[in-house]
Amino acid sequence: MENFELDNYDRKIIKELELDGRKAYSAIAQKLNISNTMVNQRVNKMVENGIITGIKPILNEKKVGYDWGAFTGLTLKKDHDSEKVIKKLEEIPEITECYFVTGSYTLFVRIIAKSHEHMREILYNKLDHIKGIQKTDSIVDLGCAFKRNITL
Repeated sequence: MENFELDNYDRKIIKELELDGRKAYSAIAQKLNISNTMVNQRVNKMVENGIITGIKPILNEKKVGYDWGAFTGLTLKKDHDSEKVIKKLEEIPEITECYFVTGSYTLFVRIIAKSHEHMREILYNKLDHIKGIQKTDSIVDLGCAFKRNITL
């Protein structure tokens, strides 16, 4: 995969969109003292090249009733079954992230739940019934200190 070379304007446009993804291109253009067309073309080029993968709302999970979070390591019976397991994990809406990892686990997932009973239900009645998962190991999430994009 070829890297896309970002220049100063690209970085500044990204910075503005990170502050407010709904900001009008005209407002970004005015702030950066460039044309609307330039902003539009650059954003489109960054989308086409996979630099910007979407502009979407970021939910505050606690405000919508999901007070519990956990990071769970999954040990699979056979690592080559990961594709099948991932398809099943995607069917569980409370699993919001899934990563391939090295070390003791094959996959690492983030789970959100409304209560400890809900978390137990997800772990025991959903995760534990997925064919191919040998073992799970969960760490309770006590809150996010910060989450950010890489600084460009």
